[in-house]
Amino acid sequence: MTTRPPLVLTVAGSDSGGGAGIQADLKAMLALGVHGMSVLTAVTAQNSRGVHGVWELPEEAVRAQYRAVVDDIGVHAVKTGMLATAPLVETVADLLAGTDAPVVVDPVGVSKHGDPLLAASALESVRKRLLPTATVATPNLDEVTQLTGVRVEREADMRTAAEAVLAYGPRWVLIKGGHLPTGAEAVDLLTDGTEEHWLRAPRHDNRHTHGTGCTLASAVAAGLAHGLAVPKAVREAKAYVTGAIAAGFALGEGIGPVDHGWALRR
Repeated sequence: MTTRPPLVLTVAGSDSGGGAGIQADLKAMLALGVHGMSVLTAVTAQNSRGVHGVWELPEEAVRAQYRAVVDDIGVHAVKTGMLATAPLVETVADLLAGTDAPVVVDPVGVSKHGDPLLAASALESVRKRLLPTATVATPNLDEVTQLTGVRVEREADMRTAAEAVLAYGPRWVLIKGGHLPTGAEAVDLLTDGTEEHWLRAPRHDNRHTHGTGCTLASAVAAGLAHGLAVPKAVREAKAYVTGAIAAGFALGEGIGPVDHGWALRR
């Protein structure tokens, strides 16, 4: 009989193009040896060129999906992505507060194409209700500015950004510096306010990077479900995503996805 893999639950929106959202989360989880489960928060009509429509699910539907999975199957880590509205953020925050498992919060604000995926009215709920539940929060630079007002223009600013996010209560924050003009390296900062881990990886000249944030957060959650400490889980997740970016491929007429299965085909 096959040993059951660790269990990871993603609470996020759907990407009909398959590059980000729930679809990316489940692909990354499979590649990293965990059983992925899902709570759908919103449906998007989305392709390589952008988001063409968004429909949020009712709060009771989100709550029912979550309880159905956690109460029967259980969970070893949870990852959150697109939550869209303040009522959905607060519903999910309440569910997470009652769950004894590490939580990775990807505070999704906009899509790769610049389309809004979080209502402005939900920002305060993310700050005060969702971030305090996080074992690790994984904002990119635009999301840092959206949440804290801090603008990161050089590597040294990442410390200020991390302090600002940590003030809202996550145990750790991973500031993703992939959009910084740092030459040949993509630099991220992981810190809990005491320890600091600077993570560097080669910057690949590949524009097909749709789904990087979802994929990274899911990879961190997979590592935590395997029992890794936060720094090791994040380091391994960054290595996985770096390979996925290098293998990203064209899809449609716009920005293609990272390749979630790259390591399985080596």
